[in-house]
Amino acid sequence: MTNIALVVLDTLRKDVFDEYFDWLPGRRFEHAYSTSHRTVPAHASLFTGKYASEIGVGGEHEHLDCEEQVLAEQLQSVGYTTRAFSANPYVSQQFGYDRGFEHFGGSWRLDSFDDDVFDWGVFIANSQDEGPIRYARALWNCVVSDCDTLQSLAHGATLKLYDTGVGPFEMDDGAKNALDVVRNTPFGDDEFFFLNLMEAHAPYNPPSEFRTVEEPEFDGISATLGDDNNVDTDRLRQSYEDSVRYLSDVYRDIFAELRSEFDYVITLADHGELLGEHGAWNHCYGVFPELTHVPLVVSSDEHEVIRDRTVVSLLDVHRTVLDLAGVSGDSRGRDLLDDPESGAFLAEYRGLTPRQLDRLEGEGFDYETLTAYDEPLDGLAAPKDYYGYETRDGFIETGTSRSSNPWERLDALRDELSRDEASGARGDVSDSVLKQLEDLGYT
Repeated sequence: MTNIALVVLDTLRKDVFDEYFDWLPGRRFEHAYSTSHRTVPAHASLFTGKYASEIGVGGEHEHLDCEEQVLAEQLQSVGYTTRAFSANPYVSQQFGYDRGFEHFGGSWRLDSFDDDVFDWGVFIANSQDEGPIRYARALWNCVVSDCDTLQSLAHGATLKLYDTGVGPFEMDDGAKNALDVVRNTPFGDDEFFFLNLMEAHAPYNPPSEFRTVEEPEFDGISATLGDDNNVDTDRLRQSYEDSVRYLSDVYRDIFAELRSEFDYVITLADHGELLGEHGAWNHCYGVFPELTHVPLVVSSDEHEVIRDRTVVSLLDVHRTVLDLAGVSGDSRGRDLLDDPESGAFLAEYRGLTPRQLDRLEGEGFDYETLTAYDEPLDGLAAPKDYYGYETRDGFIETGTSRSSNPWERLDALRDELSRDEASGARGDVSDSVLKQLEDLGYT
């Protein structure tokens, strides 16, 4: 069987990828599109080959608990050793994304979810006003609580080091840890390895040698809904690019290690990022092209870049992995290595999440504003380089279409779907998970 590595460079814009990842060899799909604007539904598509709305994963339901077998389960059933490393709290055991993985590790953010580790998230939230004395109380709690004392102390120190970002112990968002994992894992034959890296995700906080500006303090979702024009856009973009430069540097080493062990390394982004375009920030709202047009590279033994202008989707990655592994299974995707023709695909926005709505209501946003931003939207990627997308202000088109009525194609694709609109199924997550999601701007 074929050894396959699937790497998600979370939140990496296509234009910034083109600028800083010119070294990455392989077949580059210049017109690749995500199925959504954010992590949860995009990963659901990667793991199932379906649109997230078809399996009930989206704003109100973030757990991967669909009845369908997911990719790692399918590969495991035919004898693959399945391993994963994730730096994203959403792509974790807490939300069911460990399904089918025999080995599932994570960065320091995911250490918070370990039952044997002191719950620093709860402690920090409840002791903000206590001053320096709270650190002594925290040390005492690590000793007397029902937890692993050394592991808890180490995790607390890691959180503090990342927060301060100074000195020889500077932390990244997990890429260095991922590199160590890749170097020290005894990969054998018949291996599937999934990796999620978060260095391009807010907060944009690369090590100091890559940092040319300090990230401006701002709240992406509040700025988007509040039409905040006070954000220093130039400094924000530079801060984002500093983070991507670091990601490119560390991923060069990770890629070299993977390439020595795996027949195929598939590198992609789950979605992009908004840096003030369309009056929006981060990736909390919409199906704008800066969010849905993503990098996608399939690398094998090539030493050069091969540019492919076929219109493809993250759905095609699911089908490609199955075919490389010789596994049958349902998928909306096509094999990217079988020279498919350009396809037509949806990009979905199903509204704000319940946690976002709760928070925004608490901040005083009125019902009319929240309703306007909570309306579902869809985008259409189609031949030859066409992308059309719904907004609150109407339907916007970019590129060139082979069809005189592309919006009719959009309606036809929507009509093909049997959308499973799960409602109210938020799922229970711990305070530690919520703290990490808040730090990343998700809540």
